[in-house]
Amino acid sequence: MGLLEVFLILLGGLGALATETCEIHLDRTLEAGLGRRLLPRLHLLSAEHLNPSVYLGLRLSGLQAGAQEALYLQSLKLHYTQTLLGTDDGNSGRQAKPSMGQLALYLLALRANCEFAVGRKGDRLVSKLKRFLEEEKKAMEEGLTPHTSYYQYSLGVLALCAHGKQLHHSVPHRLLHALEHGHLPGGVDTAAMAGLALTCLQRSGLKHHRLGPALRSLREDILRAQTADGHFGNVYSTPLALQLLETEHSPGLGAVCSQAKAALVSSLQEGAFQNALVISQLLPTLNHRSYADLLSPDCQAPRALLEPVAEPPEPHEVESSRVTLSVPSRGYRQSVQVPFGSSLMDVLLKARELGGFTYETQPSLSGPYLASVMGTEAGDHQYWQLLRDPNIPLLQGESGGAWSQPSTNDRRKGTSPAPHTAQVPQTLPGYCSVWGAGNRTLSPLSSAPDRGAPFPCP
Repeated sequence: MGLLEVFLILLGGLGALATETCEIHLDRTLEAGLGRRLLPRLHLLSAEHLNPSVYLGLRLSGLQAGAQEALYLQSLKLHYTQTLLGTDDGNSGRQAKPSMGQLALYLLALRANCEFAVGRKGDRLVSKLKRFLEEEKKAMEEGLTPHTSYYQYSLGVLALCAHGKQLHHSVPHRLLHALEHGHLPGGVDTAAMAGLALTCLQRSGLKHHRLGPALRSLREDILRAQTADGHFGNVYSTPLALQLLETEHSPGLGAVCSQAKAALVSSLQEGAFQNALVISQLLPTLNHRSYADLLSPDCQAPRALLEPVAEPPEPHEVESSRVTLSVPSRGYRQSVQVPFGSSLMDVLLKARELGGFTYETQPSLSGPYLASVMGTEAGDHQYWQLLRDPNIPLLQGESGGAWSQPSTNDRRKGTSPAPHTAQVPQTLPGYCSVWGAGNRTLSPLSSAPDRGAPFPCP
């Protein structure tokens, strides 16, 4: 009897130390609804609309779009070859070149289709990304921060790792050094992307005594960032955070992810996920995949075919709503009347039509970004912040064309590093630029989130 009692006590102790996994299971209808929101994007094949993240998200999901996927990948290949390698087709010189973050996403999209960047063209693209990482590494050695962001740097490391490319030991070392010395700004998104890059390196066989502690530290940072409602950081940074958390096993992780699942379901029901980039980061999580899995992708796994759903007819009578737009630093204030459900872009366009208000935008993978207001441009590592009275950052400029509260007075203003100041755009070191447009960070006008500050851009 004594031996039996001891045996049972030991079993109980082992059970208390059992590790748990992070698994997010959503209703298939909700998941398919998310996937269908990407279908229209697959038919936008012009250079300004091509987004490797859309293809990447679908390929890592349990959903597929049939033959349109292959056509989209082919369009991506043509675009990145022509613009980055300058193929002689008469158009490459007129098209904006993708950023290195976009190139990294494109290389990940190739791996999602079980392809490698091979041949002369593939080698040249890889070399471009390697040079970018070397330049960023030198910038970090000289001034602690990269020219763009640690998010882009991590994304580049991840892409080269997924392609099995040899990295100089100093490249991951700079990422580890930044993490260990508290130089890794950017919040949950950057922590998650850095963690995915280090996870890929670990899986690739890289032996480094600092890898394990660094990954634990990043995961702990993300877990500490979980809000009372269950999101990590906020609703838009949660998908990438979950991609990293799903790569580990640890005690208590199941309960944490259950809370995150409840928050995601609530946000989905409220219509929060409209932006293609964020959806493409969430879909792999729902299929228990992550970008780190692209080191050894499974391209034979069955995926359900997405069927488009007919949109309901628009109502004949459209209600209107008034939105107050103001730029305090320029003394501008205007009441604008727009149809109920209008986007922020609709409000800005209407204000410009009325006169006295000007703005310019720049395109990105997540939609148009605000580049200047009333002639004032955002400078290096600066952005125009979107606020709703009283001083509430807008999480979305446009959500499928919808304002969450269009009747609320909303205002536009820039802020300085000092709190509650409304004179100049806020300085935000460590963030990158509008994708492909130098080292500026600007606030999104489309369904990309503001997140209280611009999210890192690839």
